Amino acid sequence: MLPLYVVNNYGQFNHLIHRSLRDMDIGVSMILNTTPPEVVARECRGIILGGGPAIERAGNCGQYLDLGLPVLGICLGLHIIAKKFGGDVCPGKSGGYGSVDVDILEHDEILAGYPAKIPVWASHADEVSRIPDGFTLLARSLICNVESIAHPEKQIFGLQWHPEVSHTFEGMRVFANFNRISLENARR
Repeated sequence: MLPLYVVNNYGQFNHLIHRSLRDMDIGVSMILNTTPPEVVARECRGIILGGGPAIERAGNCGQYLDLGLPVLGICLGLHIIAKKFGGDVCPGKSGGYGSVDVDILEHDEILAGYPAKIPVWASHADEVSRIPDGFTLLARSLICNVESIAHPEKQIFGLQWHPEVSHTFEGMRVFANFNRISLENARR
């Protein structure tokens, strides 16, 4: 079975994403965001776009969104998804990392099994200000109107928060859901 790829966008939690998946016995490898798209298309079954300091350093991430593979974007990964598909990203009003209560509006595939409100750990230095056409708003909070989005037909999902940290309620559930989605996609 092909692994999931965690794309390292130079964020401080990318290695923790990798470790979390490995600890769940999910096949996973970390790659540089400069890895050629044709290699990614051939060698993995799903992509997790990790966080990072700046969208300008996102390498080939935008091209990975055209490969037809399931994608989960975390923090900067969400911003890459939004920009690629015509959404907008702007500086957030709440700045750095902290706890926030997120309201789950749609319990789709990626957020299946969560209660209606969850405490998460997130950075809001930047945030999505306009959702791209074709995407669904999955979650929001009092400080950020776009905490999670999805394009179910494309199997592209984005989260503002960090599921890989212990401060996020049942964060591993997101990874288990994404693993299931990518396994089902690989069987098609």
